[in-house]
Amino acid sequence: MKTVILGIETSCDDTSAAIIKDGWLLSNITANQDVHKKYGGVVPELASRAHQANIIPVVDLAIKEAGISANEISAVAFTRGPGLLGSLLVGTTFAKGFALAKNIPLIDVNHLQGHLAALFLKEEGDTHDNPKFPFITLLVSGGHTQIIIVRDFFDQEIIGETIDDAAGEAFDKCAKIMGLGYPGGPVVDKLAKEGDPIKYKFTKPRIKELDFSFSGLKTAFLYFVRDNAKINPNFVKENKEDLCASIQHTIIDILITKLVTAVKQTGITEIAVAGGVSANSGLRNALIDEAKKRDWTVHIPKFKYTTDNAAMIAISGYHKYLNNIFASQSTTAEARLKM
Repeated sequence: MKTVILGIETSCDDTSAAIIKDGWLLSNITANQDVHKKYGGVVPELASRAHQANIIPVVDLAIKEAGISANEISAVAFTRGPGLLGSLLVGTTFAKGFALAKNIPLIDVNHLQGHLAALFLKEEGDTHDNPKFPFITLLVSGGHTQIIIVRDFFDQEIIGETIDDAAGEAFDKCAKIMGLGYPGGPVVDKLAKEGDPIKYKFTKPRIKELDFSFSGLKTAFLYFVRDNAKINPNFVKENKEDLCASIQHTIIDILITKLVTAVKQTGITEIAVAGGVSANSGLRNALIDEAKKRDWTVHIPKFKYTTDNAAMIAISGYHKYLNNIFASQSTTAEARLKM
């Protein structure tokens, strides 16, 4: 009998549904919410309302695009947390109702473990190798920055993480300081390609062991831009490419330096990157360069699976299904769910 998993992701502002069949991805549908752009960030109440409007048509389209019927679905996997509580509740409630109506198992997935599972997604025509256990993952997103030892699908250890802001948040906040809009990370990445990465120097935080800190860097960037704008009101406009290249270079250098230390400490040279910031071309190139220099084996997810998506929830749910790890109808969404 075929194993078909419906995955549902509603942790932030994207409503997504995907179908995995025997480990292979058949569909992955995502509805974005442009309403947040004018506010410079995600508005939780607006996000949850949009999820309510999007969840049924998104799931329906995912099932149709996969070429299956709803009755073929073996189990439904959903993001339990972490994330925005109102958004999570929409996905959790729908998943419970769907599982109850179809009399199929319910599978809860930690959003961060979903990002790790995205490295194992397979589509027709794929030829890449999956990471071999154990491997080290640099998980970087708007809300999290962590170094994780992944020993198995259900055995992960966080050995380093940010003590304040995440790398993705630093990208977005620096972009906002320069008036580049939201989300700012992709804009910084695009402009950085035209700039000088060593034009401006920013002090890097001295944080012990493998932990990170980006709050001080973000503040230093704010003061630097503000002080120079007092002298020259057109400072940002005239130097935005160099500013983007320099702040991106600094953030990436912090990430790679800690990753190199983690590899030295653990002896693990199977390396992966995951999360929204793994879409950053500068980080991808730096990781590939480091791998060549240090003889690492590197795994980078496809661009379309770096941001929040249901495919990663479905593949994580698939492996839980194979191991009979299910949730109950009493399972609740948790905004601060730990890995």
